[in-house]
Amino acid sequence: MALREIDFLLIGGGLAAASCAEALRREGAEGQILLVGREPDLPYDRPPCSKAYLQGRQARHEVLLHPAEWYAEQEIEPCTRVSVMQLDPAARTARLSDGSEVRYERALLATGANVRRLPAAGAQLECIHYLRTLANADAIRQDAAGKRVVLIGGSYIACEVAASLAELGSSCALVMLEREPLSGGFGERAGRFFRQVLEDHGIQLHGEQRLERLEGADGRVTRVVCESGLTLEADAVVLGTGALPDVTLARAAGLALGESGGVRVDERLATEAPGLWAAGDIAEYRSVVHDGRPIRIEHWDVAHNQGRHAARAMLGRAEAYDVVPYFFSDLSDWASLEYLGPAREWDAEVVRGSLEQGEFTIFYLQDTRVRAALSVGRSEDLQEARRMIAAGEPLGERARLLGDLSTELDGI
Repeated sequence: MALREIDFLLIGGGLAAASCAEALRREGAEGQILLVGREPDLPYDRPPCSKAYLQGRQARHEVLLHPAEWYAEQEIEPCTRVSVMQLDPAARTARLSDGSEVRYERALLATGANVRRLPAAGAQLECIHYLRTLANADAIRQDAAGKRVVLIGGSYIACEVAASLAELGSSCALVMLEREPLSGGFGERAGRFFRQVLEDHGIQLHGEQRLERLEGADGRVTRVVCESGLTLEADAVVLGTGALPDVTLARAAGLALGESGGVRVDERLATEAPGLWAAGDIAEYRSVVHDGRPIRIEHWDVAHNQGRHAARAMLGRAEAYDVVPYFFSDLSDWASLEYLGPAREWDAEVVRGSLEQGEFTIFYLQDTRVRAALSVGRSEDLQEARRMIAAGEPLGERARLLGDLSTELDGI
């Protein structure tokens, strides 16, 4: 088969690649754009997998980032169910799973992440699920709606899925290593708030527990057993045990990997290979917002912004990626959180508002510098929090004013 010449090759069928394609056309890019993704669906919005789509409140076509006709109008060629099997950065060629081979001028590597699988006894039983794709959400809804469900993990996926399944009539229990849910990133003060939200809606929480094994009958899971002896009956189990960057292709191509296992890129998201950028879950970049430290972040908004930034870099507008990372999470319609950061460590927390009333912002400080901010019901605080994080300046005695509602944040 003849080698096909492509101007822009976007590897990965997720948000980073789709955002890159969209930005390329919006910024005036000419030439062929080929977007290759292994999933059967066109690029879609992944957060609904644990929220509205899982609950059945959002149809499959509604989570697509763009309908099929949009790609035709923009002259972007999406290839679903196709993977890049081999990448040669020196020759700028890629061999695809459909047998074709392409030579690219510029390329984006955005292969995303895979779920972190838990090597527990009994993990091969049926009705044990991980969540990453629309198909995973379909299977969870079919097996778990209205039934007894145990969720392993105390972070975003486990908490969001528990809330969604509770809305579908499931009896949910969370088993987590942490003492409090979501405390790994937000601390125990915030964790206690989220525990109360979940428990108020009937979700059982079992903190400081480590899974020992999964038991079953007739090939299906029936019981979760922890090392402490805690035993929970289950008709289905969902494991929210994190994700790992999918760097199989990058590693085989000889690209350098960073401290967190992601593809090492510079502050402009460029890899060491000419004409090749990386974005999204796999990109480990030197963040100008985090004192130049290598950082890799898995989140929808980060992938979106990095895809757009990579597009501009491909067109010669190579600026440092200086966006303060933004996160959000919904526990059904019970509580919505927004977060700027992340703060890897902090030595003080200042609360603005009231945790008891469910309207607050927690500022996470290190040496009186604002490193992150968590907001529930106070979105208006985030603009100034973003400014403070980006500035990285010590507030000194002014730090206490962050919690004073009579003081405007723009004056701090």
